[in-house]
Amino acid sequence: MSGRSRDGPATRWRIRDASIALDRPVIAGILNVTPDSFSDGGRFLDPGSAREHAAAMVAEGADLIDVGAESTRPGARAVPADEEWRRLEPVLSGVVRLGVPVSVDTVKREVAERALDGGASIINDVSGLSNDPELATLAARTGAGLVLMHMRGTPRTMQDDTAYDDVVAEVADALAKARLRAFEAGCEPDRVAIDPGIGFGKSLEGNLELIARLDELTALGAPVWIGPSRKSFLGALLRVPPAERVEGTIAACVAALVRGARVFRVHDIRPVRHALDVAWAIERAAGAAGDAAGTRVEEPAGSR
Repeated sequence: MSGRSRDGPATRWRIRDASIALDRPVIAGILNVTPDSFSDGGRFLDPGSAREHAAAMVAEGADLIDVGAESTRPGARAVPADEEWRRLEPVLSGVVRLGVPVSVDTVKREVAERALDGGASIINDVSGLSNDPELATLAARTGAGLVLMHMRGTPRTMQDDTAYDDVVAEVADALAKARLRAFEAGCEPDRVAIDPGIGFGKSLEGNLELIARLDELTALGAPVWIGPSRKSFLGALLRVPPAERVEGTIAACVAALVRGARVFRVHDIRPVRHALDVAWAIERAAGAAGDAAGTRVEEPAGSR
């Protein structure tokens, strides 16, 4: 059984002690407290710098902060839970005090549990419960929001095999199964979001197809996260380094928005915020115009 259902796009996402309305684009600001992340590794290892950067992202329009202390770049090696927590702990309390929801980007139950105890309200599991299924039990027990991302293999091996017969169908089926496992562990459906895993075990063409057919994932009925920010597929298209991929990130986010994505995990908050807000206003205007056209009453022939 795949667990796949077609309930339509989600309109609200419940997290621990809060609920996030999905009636506008939601921005998740990326805070990497790692020495080796592909774009900003090492910049925010200092707890003070990390907290200042998080505050700046909130000021620029981030709705939540996603904190990660283990790199998931292609080829990255796993770090022990104690080391991951050593990086995360001095940053977490300051970020929680900013007053926006905090997501912890981890595949380890021990790290997630400590982060939730420290004030985080969302678990972002890039392994989709493949690394530690107990993350679902933890989310169910605490009422935390849970993000299930698709990744083939591990960060160290994920780019070894990027061939799919139908990347969108296979990703959708894997996410539906992961979601079902979360439900079986006790998670409530409206607390579980999904992420197609752009750049995680996909080719350039696969990443583009996932965004182009994202409506097939939103049809599962879960809130859809997407994280194209500064990814290598943009570099392959534009032939520019990570710091120069802002425009490409914006284009990918807007394309995902109109296909049903609602949470956007990005580095460059202000330009993405502005672009998505304008795109969303246009989408709403188009919807209103369509509704108005649909309610027009035709006059009987010869009535004039």
